[in-house]
Amino acid sequence: MTNKITALYCRLSQDDMLAGESNSITNQKDILSKFAKENGFLNPQVYADDGYSGTNFDRPDFQRMKSDIENGKVSTVIVKDLSRLGREYLQTGYYTEMFFPEHDVRFIAIHDNVDSQHGDNDFAPFKNLLNEFYAKDVSRKVRAVFKAKGQSGKPISTRAPYGYKKSETDKNVWEIDEPAAEVVRKIFKLCIEGYSLRNIAKQLTAEGVPTPSAHFAELGTNGNNPVSSRWDHRAVSSILEKIEYIGHTANFKTSTKSYKCKKRIHYPQESWQIFENTHEPIISQHDFDIVQTLRSEKHRPQKCNEPNPFSGIVYCADCGAKLHLHRRTCKPTKSESLKCATYSRNYTDCSAHYIRTCILKELIIGEINKLLTAVNDNEDIFLQNLMEQSAASHLEDVKKAKKLLNKDERRIMELDRLFKRLYEDNVLGKIDDERFTQMSADYTKEQRTLKEEAAKLRDLIEAKEQKSNDISRFMQIIRRHEHISELTPKLMHEFVEKIIVHEADKSSGHREQEVEIYFRFNVYVATITLDSREYKKTAA
Repeated sequence: MTNKITALYCRLSQDDMLAGESNSITNQKDILSKFAKENGFLNPQVYADDGYSGTNFDRPDFQRMKSDIENGKVSTVIVKDLSRLGREYLQTGYYTEMFFPEHDVRFIAIHDNVDSQHGDNDFAPFKNLLNEFYAKDVSRKVRAVFKAKGQSGKPISTRAPYGYKKSETDKNVWEIDEPAAEVVRKIFKLCIEGYSLRNIAKQLTAEGVPTPSAHFAELGTNGNNPVSSRWDHRAVSSILEKIEYIGHTANFKTSTKSYKCKKRIHYPQESWQIFENTHEPIISQHDFDIVQTLRSEKHRPQKCNEPNPFSGIVYCADCGAKLHLHRRTCKPTKSESLKCATYSRNYTDCSAHYIRTCILKELIIGEINKLLTAVNDNEDIFLQNLMEQSAASHLEDVKKAKKLLNKDERRIMELDRLFKRLYEDNVLGKIDDERFTQMSADYTKEQRTLKEEAAKLRDLIEAKEQKSNDISRFMQIIRRHEHISELTPKLMHEFVEKIIVHEADKSSGHREQEVEIYFRFNVYVATITLDSREYKKTAA
């Protein structure tokens, strides 16, 4: 018995620190050591968890003490008070009333006058319940503070995202952490160039670029999280989807179920609170949008490390499936072509829609340079033509939608007045209850229908009026270039939204094939007819 350990257990959480020095680890150690010495407890050993909540028993030193108890090494457990053991009523009760007795361990809580050798303390369960109430109350107050802070636009994350660091003068301000920010820019650049997540991760690992966990560990902000020296495709994916890199703060992205259950709940982006332009961006809006477009498409893994510039944007005109890249390496000269994915799976379900990538590249380069030439020759005329085309197809629709919306909104307001008058007539006895119920139900149903229709009209008007903004953004892309001679994945996704390939027609004795190129934001469409003897282009 004398060889067994007297476990002196200490615990301190962030919340307990608010109570002052009396709860500090040092203070607890002094109290426990003095008590053990004065009362003849031999072989004392300290187990301390600094910075761990009492509502969670998955604490390193508590688990170490538990393991020693299960192995028969511990005779007595001493704590300053019951709250140091834990603040979760059921779990604390389990250890004091079942686990310790089952392993013949004496339990003492000094300040709460609890000693299992003297029999059950009737007040101990109530004390445990009060400790849980305290944890619940603190959790509620902390959540309220975080909610108010988050709604004010200040970041509520415990640390700044990889690529940023908290300002030394104001912890609510993020500053660019240049070494990490350069890695973020490189990841976005590689993604735009067509590299897969796994290939990006492999390249960063091969180059010895420190991972986010290694970088945070170097800064001293990684906490107890494991440190990895190897980049993972999930880390790359997480970086590519962070809206913070374009200068916005996004709060309430995640939460926990309760103060007891720390399981993380991830909310959809629609429920986030986003505050724009709160800090300096690392990535431009343009590059971020391109990456999100690329990420929204599922790509087949390529055996060849060379990026495919057409990945995810070339579609079959008949079945709507993507055209997959086929590389041939058996010939002296490598050849590449695109074929319908449906046809590749089962040739009876669709036709090949075969087109060589070198021809498609030539078409796109020619169409892009045609746009660039038109803008360089006379930007005003080109822009006017785009605006006129947009106005011709959308102005009448917007005019009709606004007229209908105005009519619906007037009727909704009129129904509010009629319902109020109807209610007053019912109260004054001018109409009976049965009539009131019937008429109010009719008015309510009509108003609900009108509100739904009005919402759809507003969405339609917003979408139509967005066209002018899209033209402005498309012009910004064009102005960045004068002439292109090579089609890179980045250029492809900067200019082109999607490409539709039709099946070739050979009825005339030679091969003819139509290709539609939809430029970004669908503000300009080029329809090209390929001829096996020569190809002619007609803009549509």
